[in-house]
Amino acid sequence: MKFQPDKSDTLTVTGYGPGWLAVDKQTYSHSLVVSSNGSLQPWDCARFEDLGPALFAQLAEADVETIIFGSGNRLRFPSPAWLAPLIAKRIGFETMDTPAACRTYNVLAGEGRKVLLAALVEAPAL
Repeated sequence: MKFQPDKSDTLTVTGYGPGWLAVDKQTYSHSLVVSSNGSLQPWDCARFEDLGPALFAQLAEADVETIIFGSGNRLRFPSPAWLAPLIAKRIGFETMDTPAACRTYNVLAGEGRKVLLAALVEAPAL
């Protein structure tokens, strides 16, 4: 039996590591917002401490069912108050470290779900 790799029509995270993330084999060294609808844009935060309510309000504008938040090199949770715009629009929200968030995004996007990955890409610790 010959196996064929699954071909996804959505953007896929193809690699990640300390200080970088690859989407469809293109490497980025900054935080990203990746959507299963095909949009990819920089996310204006280099550290967890740069996050704030305005960044999460921007995410609430996306036409998605679920947002997967990659909190960087380790698991950290945003302030619950920042999630109010997402709650108001009934958008699901999950927090994971960035590697786990990338894997979860790929699974959900591959299933055809309307999902968005907001991935914090932090510089590697020295």
